[in-house]
Amino acid sequence: MTTVAVVGAGTMGNGIAHVFAQHGHPVTLIDVDRAQLDRALKTIRGNMDRQIKKGTLTDADRDAALGRIRPDSALAAARGADLVVEAASENAGIKFEIFRALDAAAGPGTILASNTSSISITELAAQTGRADRVIGMHFMNPVPVMQLVEVIRGLATSDGTTQTVMELARALGKTPVEANDYPGFVSNRVLMPMINEAIFCVMEGVAEPEAVDTVMKLGMNHPLGPLALADLIGLDVCLAILEVLHRGLGDDKYRPCPLLRKMVAAGRLGRKSGRGFYDYNK
Repeated sequence: MTTVAVVGAGTMGNGIAHVFAQHGHPVTLIDVDRAQLDRALKTIRGNMDRQIKKGTLTDADRDAALGRIRPDSALAAARGADLVVEAASENAGIKFEIFRALDAAAGPGTILASNTSSISITELAAQTGRADRVIGMHFMNPVPVMQLVEVIRGLATSDGTTQTVMELARALGKTPVEANDYPGFVSNRVLMPMINEAIFCVMEGVAEPEAVDTVMKLGMNHPLGPLALADLIGLDVCLAILEVLHRGLGDDKYRPCPLLRKMVAAGRLGRKSGRGFYDYNK
């Protein structure tokens, strides 16, 4: 059984820990913030309780899975893991620092994966002495529900590393899709311009947020409108990804909408702050 360490206990990190533990893998969940670790374990239990109500998990399965998750606040706890999945903030500087530390802490055969949604896997690999064993493992939110895992090969990622991660994703019940290392990969290179254009529609007075989302849901059969989806992702995360796309590809079609910048500056980040294009405090 693959031993896993997950770095970052936020929304994505706790979801990744959840699915690995549910499928029998021992997981060390690492975060410098002890309170965040406590919140993550509470969230994982709550999500598993929902699975029990749906009949997809038993009480015994939940208890066994929770027993496989060990919280820790030191990156050194990644030592001994076969796979480390980094799920920290979508900030290149923070991720570079983590990958340098993980390279020193983890065993020489350990695969270092990142859940980044846009930052270059090749640049992350360059922070280490094991570029052939660095890869992107981009889960979708919410992790326990969504089937896709985008598997991103950096310039030096080996065939063996890619095969191992693809097989592991399938064993989690996910569908892995291989992509090469370009800004935004596939998912966000396609998704973010749509979200950005929806925000331009609001800024320019073309329609209200509810109208934009209704058009996309009923006219294009999207389960969630682009503005509601942006609120779910986090408007700060959307802005960070668009900036990576704009900088990395040099095309003004990726220029973040000024309204998006203004909302992030005002702290209206979506669901996590209570307000974005919609008010979640009601």
